[in-house]
Amino acid sequence: MINIMPKISIAAARVNANMNQREMAERLGVDVSTVCNWEKGKSEPNVSQLRIISQLSGIPMDFIFVPEQS
Repeated sequence: MINIMPKISIAAARVNANMNQREMAERLGVDVSTVCNWEKGKSEPNVSQLRIISQLSGIPMDFIFVPEQS
């Protein structure tokens, strides 16, 4: 049986890392509004930032997604 992990939003990855937006922003060296914008789909983290989010959350980069802005 193949175990396929569903896609995880940046917000869910942050929660999985047990952090609030401010804590995540501090770890990534960005403003809290940047994390908020990622979670709302207004912008995206770069590859280096996504790698750190992956490490902090324990979720592989391939499974983290940025929602489309609605």
